[in-house]
Amino acid sequence: MTEVQFHFNVPDRLLYACRLLRKALRSGAAGVAVSGPGDTLGRLDRTLWTFEPQEFIPHVLLRGGETLAPRLRRTPIWLVERAELAAHHPVLVHLGEEPAAGFESFGRLIEIVSTDDDERAAARRRWKHYAGRGYAIQKFEVGAQA
Repeated sequence: MTEVQFHFNVPDRLLYACRLLRKALRSGAAGVAVSGPGDTLGRLDRTLWTFEPQEFIPHVLLRGGETLAPRLRRTPIWLVERAELAAHHPVLVHLGEEPAAGFESFGRLIEIVSTDDDERAAARRRWKHYAGRGYAIQKFEVGAQA
């Protein structure tokens, strides 16, 4: 069963996602997918290129309807609008408002939630969705640590 984690009170979701992806890469994770709306993924793509000037975080942005070139398939981090496009990765980081379709095919799901009231309300709905399907949920309070 998928391990579900919520990281709450994140001051900047994109920077936090970058640090989380860097940590996964450094730990040798077999692959991480990030799902969410196209505009959010576009901003994350740009942030991944600029957040650490001396470091490269290999990733690929796969827009809806695109197919990935065979030479890019081994890229460890995929940014996808639909999670099922990267279901072969063990970890899914979700930045969308609605529950991630197909999340159950991943070993771990990580939801990143900022301090924004609308975002927190959407996170509560996602929490209820996962809990209502019998998933045990781990909660992490990030706050000033991020």
